[in-house]
Amino acid sequence: MSPPSYIGRFAPSPSGQLHFGSLIAALGSYLRAHSQQGQWLVRIEDIDPPREIPGASDNILRTLDAYGLHWHGTALFQHQRLDTYQDRIDQLIANDEAYYCQCTRKMVQASGGVYDGHCGRLQPRLTHGAIRIRNHAKIDQFIDKLQGHVMVDKVFAEEDFIIKRSDGLYAYQLAVVLDDAYQGITEVVRGCDLLEASCRQISLFSQLGFAPPKWLHLPLACAKKGVKLSKQNHAIAIDIIHPQASINAALAFLGQQTVEVDSVEVMLEQAVEQFNLSAIPVQKEIVLSTINN
Repeated sequence: MSPPSYIGRFAPSPSGQLHFGSLIAALGSYLRAHSQQGQWLVRIEDIDPPREIPGASDNILRTLDAYGLHWHGTALFQHQRLDTYQDRIDQLIANDEAYYCQCTRKMVQASGGVYDGHCGRLQPRLTHGAIRIRNHAKIDQFIDKLQGHVMVDKVFAEEDFIIKRSDGLYAYQLAVVLDDAYQGITEVVRGCDLLEASCRQISLFSQLGFAPPKWLHLPLACAKKGVKLSKQNHAIAIDIIHPQASINAALAFLGQQTVEVDSVEVMLEQAVEQFNLSAIPVQKEIVLSTINN
């Protein structure tokens, strides 16, 4: 049996309960995948224990279930993949494609705010500290399905960025690329807060020998201009007892027609049938108080 031509995903971190901004990302990626007759996967990005809330992973999965956002297969947890991340880092170090760095954030800020590759030029090589990729690809632009031609600052794009932190935790950029490649993700649908990070991920896809997915960045739901809804900002958790109103609110945010209030499964079926990618607002952020005003 041939694999599906479209595989999307929703990849929350367990740092709290899902809020309205999370629902937009989940629903947007779900609708996009199902409108393409593809698969929609769920991955829990639990590689930063200091930021994680006990029980949040289970709560996230229960919330998705309550909203009818049922995923294909088994949810993947990043903590199950730590050996894979380390194996790839070991290969990169052995091939001098990554190196240890002992420059602190304060030192980088003092030298202009962008890391200059200092530790990568040292002889002999350092043997402990954070680990940085030798960024040969230096991708500074890409095409986004919604946002169009995206360009980032060239200095940012050329920086040797961290793939393993000095505290021993694996960096998001490395884990997300290895996991997207492992799961065969064909398109990443997520919020515009990760628009700039996509260039670093495309660079990693290139250097690790993987074809990058396509990209579709949705507008961010903001409490006020420049302040997105987030767990860190104590955004209110979405209602799992009566999810229908939140589903229609998220559809409206995404520029979609609202659906008849019914079971969540029936509502999502209707939402998939009438999904219109071109109706999604192109703005990078939308202040919630401005909707329908």
